[in-house]
Amino acid sequence: MTPTNIQTLLSHGEHQTLEVKEAQGGLPNSIWATYSAFANTNGGTILLGIQENRNENDLHKRFTIIGVNNADKILNDLWNLLNDSDKVNVNLLSENDCQIINIDGKTIISIQVPRADYLTRPIYINGNPFKGTYKRNHEGDYHCSEQEIRMMLRDANILGNDNLLLEYYTMDDIDLPTLDKYRNRFNSRYPEHIFNNLSHQEFLQQLGGYTIDRKTGTEGLTMAGLLMFGKGLPIRERFNNLRMDYIDYSNIFGEQRYSDRLTYDGTWENNLFNFMTIVLPRLLSDLPRPFKMDGVERDDDTPQHKAVREAMTNAIIHADFMIEGILKVEKYNNKLVFTNPGLLKLPVDQIYAGGESKARNQIIQNMFRMIGFGENIGSGFPLILSAWNEKHWLRPELIEQPELLQVKLILHKENLDNDPAKFSKTGDKRTMILQAIAENPGMRVSALQHIINIPSKTIERHIKQLKDAHLIEYRGASKTGGYYLIEGVNEGVNEGVN
Repeated sequence: MTPTNIQTLLSHGEHQTLEVKEAQGGLPNSIWATYSAFANTNGGTILLGIQENRNENDLHKRFTIIGVNNADKILNDLWNLLNDSDKVNVNLLSENDCQIINIDGKTIISIQVPRADYLTRPIYINGNPFKGTYKRNHEGDYHCSEQEIRMMLRDANILGNDNLLLEYYTMDDIDLPTLDKYRNRFNSRYPEHIFNNLSHQEFLQQLGGYTIDRKTGTEGLTMAGLLMFGKGLPIRERFNNLRMDYIDYSNIFGEQRYSDRLTYDGTWENNLFNFMTIVLPRLLSDLPRPFKMDGVERDDDTPQHKAVREAMTNAIIHADFMIEGILKVEKYNNKLVFTNPGLLKLPVDQIYAGGESKARNQIIQNMFRMIGFGENIGSGFPLILSAWNEKHWLRPELIEQPELLQVKLILHKENLDNDPAKFSKTGDKRTMILQAIAENPGMRVSALQHIINIPSKTIERHIKQLKDAHLIEYRGASKTGGYYLIEGVNEGVNEGVN
């Protein structure tokens, strides 16, 4: 962090990854809410020794560097409290994260707070997670709701969410036709497997769908067992916060709202296995199937078919079924959209890179993998990217929506560069960049490259043009900041600004 970096940060004002404080009277107590908020969101920079005039609209005049009086004492107090478990539950900082900087004879302190990983969150203060856990929203620190805190606590369970024993839910709550369909697939895949000779209850127990608490002797279905194979009514009774929905918006004629829909209408037992096996063929039906032989049999399983299976499997195994939300799949003429409740356990860039998989529902993940749904750990999302790249389709978009507590994956089935009608509608690549930033503020070049699928140097060139045109701006530190639309630009993006 240099004086120039500081001035650049201040020229963009406080935002999701930047907070300034005067601190002339010593270490401000308000720093701890910001520490918690940054750690639980996307990380950020705290600058001490900066005065803000909130009545000044000109960002270049809004901040005054006033410096701190005793930087060494402030840092000493900071480290003492960071290592006091009564103040913060976890110290995320190292010495390199704190820096004393001299600007025009004034001393300021820069503190870089990293994003905490899912095993460490929530980061809270004053010994109480339900009163001391904060999140960052734009330029403010806000208390997390109890639901958000419980989400983080569940995510910190290394065994996942779906091994929970559901007391009083028994084999009577299992839809046997659904379980028979699963076992038929399992038997076809592993005809000599010892599990094929087990009773339904023993089979479920081996898969983690039924369990016995050795300490209490209590036994019954697990969360995974009920959600995967349960009857619709018991599922709705236990998980009345959850809905499953499939809507087909493709090939609509006249006044039609949609051409097909699957929801809770009494015609099917609404468990996850049925949802998968009913919806998936409808998603795959329109994908191209080039003629290909595997020995004497035709092979219709293209990389794109595998990618769609992976996308739908991911939506299920990464969903948080304990919060109110919807597991939704939407089909359009030019894209497929998968939405699941819950937020990402890993940063977006890390998911695009692959190599790691942190499913919330590890038992359900294994159940699907046993019948051929879902790739090896950490290889699923790169498989989707590779399959889409093979067709030169627009790169898949993975979007986290914290305000809705949900994640959305969009698989575009078109190549914008080769579709003049679509290209003229959305404008040039600069407009594609603007639209991506509008949908996911704070994006960095690496994330934009994943979505738009053009070289990073090309993106950087367009970024410079957009900045020169005062359409976007960079906010935050070099390692934690990202690009945002300048106020007032969003309306133009929606109309197709280029």
